[in-house]
Amino acid sequence: MSLNIIGISAFYHDSACCILKDGQLVAAAEEERFSRIKADPALPKHAFNYCLKTARLKINEIDCIAYYENPEKKLARQLWSGVVGSSRAIESLDLKRRFEQQVRNVLGFEGEIRFVDHHISHAASSFFFSGFDSAAIMTVDGVGEWATATYGTGDKSGINIFEEVEFPDSLGLLYSTITSYLGFGVNDGEYKVMGLAPYGQPLYTNKIRQLITSTEKGQYRLDMKYFSFLNENSMYADELPELLGMPPRTTDTDITQFHKDIAKSIQVVLEEILIEKATYLYNRTGNENLCMAGGVALNCVANGQVLRKSPFKQLFVQPAANDAGGAIGAAAMSHFKITGVAPATRKMDHVYLGPSYTTPYINRLLSATAIHAGDFRGNKKFLLKTVASRLAEGQVIGWFNGRMEFGPRSLGARSILADPRNDGMRDRINAMVKKREGFRPFAPAVLAESAAEHFDLHHDSPFMLETCQVISPLHLPAITHVDNSARVQTVSKETNASFYELLQYFNDQTGCPILLNTSFNIKGEPIVCSPEDAIKCFITTDIDALVLEDFLIERSQNNFELLKLLIQKDGIKASAISHDVYTFV
Repeated sequence: MSLNIIGISAFYHDSACCILKDGQLVAAAEEERFSRIKADPALPKHAFNYCLKTARLKINEIDCIAYYENPEKKLARQLWSGVVGSSRAIESLDLKRRFEQQVRNVLGFEGEIRFVDHHISHAASSFFFSGFDSAAIMTVDGVGEWATATYGTGDKSGINIFEEVEFPDSLGLLYSTITSYLGFGVNDGEYKVMGLAPYGQPLYTNKIRQLITSTEKGQYRLDMKYFSFLNENSMYADELPELLGMPPRTTDTDITQFHKDIAKSIQVVLEEILIEKATYLYNRTGNENLCMAGGVALNCVANGQVLRKSPFKQLFVQPAANDAGGAIGAAAMSHFKITGVAPATRKMDHVYLGPSYTTPYINRLLSATAIHAGDFRGNKKFLLKTVASRLAEGQVIGWFNGRMEFGPRSLGARSILADPRNDGMRDRINAMVKKREGFRPFAPAVLAESAAEHFDLHHDSPFMLETCQVISPLHLPAITHVDNSARVQTVSKETNASFYELLQYFNDQTGCPILLNTSFNIKGEPIVCSPEDAIKCFITTDIDALVLEDFLIERSQNNFELLKLLIQKDGIKASAISHDVYTFV
């Protein structure tokens, strides 16, 4: 008898849906990719329909829907903190009933609904897909119901959480508070702080340490006089600027050396505490395998430091470590509770779990427009060689191939690609394509068998979830950060044959098995999902050419001025979440 489980995360941020068929993860996607609303928190009805279609199931064939947190426990924390009195929280007072009603009325599901604690969902999303028979588990984020971090173990008997840190003490909220102080959006700009940190010096670590005190075992405490997120109008109190000696930065104003030094200081303190608590977890469990999840686990710099400086020998981080991945964890935990066995049989080695579009579909789409495109159907090898040549000539390529990635990273399915050896490429893409801050780094994608020749990395890194030093004999300015680091993606033929072969052809032509790989979107928009999304992004940027499966659209062969004006008139949909304070509800 088959077992089909839908996992859902919703009503917070990073709304997502996945489906497990007999324990196998066959589809997963974030709702924002379909709605085109950045960080869409709504019930993921589009992602839900996609998952059903991909699994070739009808709704009456779903055995249960698993939700990624416990609404009753969350409400208890909201009542304690006073957040419930706010306008944003009123409607979530009975989130359990609200979720059940939407599942029944919007999704049309009449079966069993299970609720899984937030950090259990995080833990399950990592351990059950790690390939480890047993592991220590550490989850760290802003806040779930009450927990902001947990410590536990996983083995064939399941997941055991033996300690947690409770709200309001939170590493995630500490980092988000400094993110807000530096003028970046909360829930959105934390990765900008991580990217800015290498430009600074850790001159303010002693002051940052006054904000948080590491205590016994896995615990730490925030000094709440510096924080005001409980009041829901700001992350920090007036005491924080007083402590740091400068007023907070206003968004879109100049970034000074002071701001860079603050970014470096918070990054250093985060790494110190994570290494210390990981070491505690190792000493408590004696297990050399570590699984991590939660939003803080997307800090790839800290992940690398934990692996290098704690006693753990192996690390697995859930690629969708944020709340989107909670959908996978909720489904996985429900599968285990129902069957008594783990849902996955091997390590997750790819996240190509989203929609794909056929060549006939794209051909019909292009035929309905005036866009001129090269048709390479039946000659994929020539297409890849042609694209490699364009990249070697210095072009920027939009790359749309196969199933969309699940999670926040573009990994060679919905990517913007370029030559990493080009001195001006990073500034060009930041300014003219991504339309974002110039300090932001880009990641390299490298043939897996060549990675150790160019990066201080001796294991596969398919998800861009840790950084390492660049040791390449090649000049790679476009992907080498100011501290000589890079966030590497290793590419294998088994998981992404077309991307792998493109890297091979580029290597054949240039002697460089590496490409700059960044997400296929512009500032403020989700990563593209459909061919229509890709064409829109291509037209409104300075990308030189767009690969849509077997078709190549070159800017030089088209005049997009009128289309560009029409698209720009429509504008970008605003983000659906607050960037002034952490989204608690």
